[in-house]
Amino acid sequence: MLHKSEFPELGDLVVCSVQNVKNFGAFVTLDEYNSREGFIHVRDVATGWVKYIRDHVREGQKVVCKVLDVDASKGHIDLSLKQVNDHQRREKIQEWKNEKKADKLLEMAAKRVDKPLETAYEEVGDKLIEEFGTLYGSFEEAAADKASISDMGFDEEWIEAIYGIATENVQLPSVSIDGTLELSSPGPTGIDDIKAVLKAGLEVTDTDVSIHYLGAPRYRITVVASDYKQAEEELKQSVDKITAVIQGYGGSASFKRKEDK
Repeated sequence: MLHKSEFPELGDLVVCSVQNVKNFGAFVTLDEYNSREGFIHVRDVATGWVKYIRDHVREGQKVVCKVLDVDASKGHIDLSLKQVNDHQRREKIQEWKNEKKADKLLEMAAKRVDKPLETAYEEVGDKLIEEFGTLYGSFEEAAADKASISDMGFDEEWIEAIYGIATENVQLPSVSIDGTLELSSPGPTGIDDIKAVLKAGLEVTDTDVSIHYLGAPRYRITVVASDYKQAEEELKQSVDKITAVIQGYGGSASFKRKEDK
């Protein structure tokens, strides 16, 4: 199950399964809302005149729509397909896949504490969504730092179950940036100096930093971090440390980012 409120809000993007296509529009079910029915009028299927509606939407297709109107008393949900661009569609589909995965992860955590999934949502799931925005986001945070869920007032058995499932099943997002170092040390101990310099560059940060020999006097330095801002900061720290140390040996260093011309 995907744990959602009974109805979407106006302007929400929703994942739908096309059930029945008519000349005047398409009937769909909303995958995240217990397969509640929605309708896409032909005028909201595509921009311009739609000659054959099945050129744009077909039975069995997964589509992402924007919510135009919700009448909860009648159970009517009006949707637009044409108001969703490709970027929004890709992001929403990925979010939906992540939430489906998170639903399974919470179910796995619930089994570890011997409780049903509904109870898991009541005791921890809804609070995790409220705190982190999405259920999958809460598992990412837990995998990165156990303390992120330790202070939420959950029973210890839930904390251990969620943390364990998260670390076993969630691959944290990361980015990688690199560049080329050119190092020179003219003294008689130049090779040993450069080894010491590179070691200092690796030790200056806790982030995943690696340095590989490309051929004298060039070395590739690579940083892997959770986001570009952190990666850039850690790369700068490492390069600055290398530069300072080699200058202390009377040598020199130059650095060029991979994308630099």
